Amino acid sequence: MKCNGVAYPLASPLPLLQFLQEQGYDRSVIVVEKNGRILKDQELEEEVLLAQDVLEVVSFVGGG
Repeated sequence: MKCNGVAYPLASPLPLLQFLQEQGYDRSVIVVEKNGRILKDQELEEEVLLAQDVLEVVSFVGGG
């Protein structure tokens, strides 16, 4: 599985939300694309990651 270009070995399917939490992402300020499709917030709890999946996670930051 790849996330933002970095390979993460998966021995078995992994809940997406668990992966995001383990990586320190705050789901209130991210958008997740899985295999080219942007996921809705409620889908984060339903999706499972497999070895061939590709994620892009974009975090929003404030500033001025």
